Amino acid sequence: MFIGHFAPAFVAATHPKAPNLGVLFVGAQLVDFAFFGFVLAGIENMRIVPGITVMNPLDLYDMPYTHSLAGSLVWGAAFALLIYAITKNAIGAWLGGAVVVSHWLLDLLVHRPDLTLAGSPPMLGFGLWNYPAIAMPLELLVIGGAVALYLTRTRKLSGRGNVPLMLLIALLLAFQAIDWFGPPPESFDPSIAVTALLAYALASIAAWWLGRSREPAGDTQPDAATL
Repeated sequence: MFIGHFAPAFVAATHPKAPNLGVLFVGAQLVDFAFFGFVLAGIENMRIVPGITVMNPLDLYDMPYTHSLAGSLVWGAAFALLIYAITKNAIGAWLGGAVVVSHWLLDLLVHRPDLTLAGSPPMLGFGLWNYPAIAMPLELLVIGGAVALYLTRTRKLSGRGNVPLMLLIALLLAFQAIDWFGPPPESFDPSIAVTALLAYALASIAAWWLGRSREPAGDTQPDAATL
């Protein structure tokens, strides 16, 4: 799961008190931001094992702090508290925290059994990365449905064009195409983590721009206390 992780951000952004879409994009990939940062710092670890799954050669064998359910809940709570501390917007904070936790649930669908509840066995994962004919359409359906819902339940602000929307969609499709069809790495290199962090950051910036150009359709007076 890559761009599918952003689907909960699009859905949450339809609420009148939701944080900016870019903030929710950060939440959607927060545990991966943390994971690749931890990999670079040597706190968590991964390696490349060609063929470990049909679609993905990443052996994510050591990620207890970011990709356990308990860890995801902690990251979600921290993100919610940060949003609340800045905005005093309890609903927005809950939405942001829920988007963070959604990452683990979506990973559960596609990962091989490398996810945990609290950093130790049992190892969990339904392994859809071994079934491209299911995983690929599912990812497009999830993100496509979420984008459609977002566009249906939000409206373009007066005088704002469609450039932010087109840019974000183009970035997401390009990132997903590279993930699916680009040459897989043969061994781990720190550039893998750096590239992932850069992709998440670019998507979040583009989402922030889109979020500045649209508002929930039923929101006649935007809440000033949102990010």
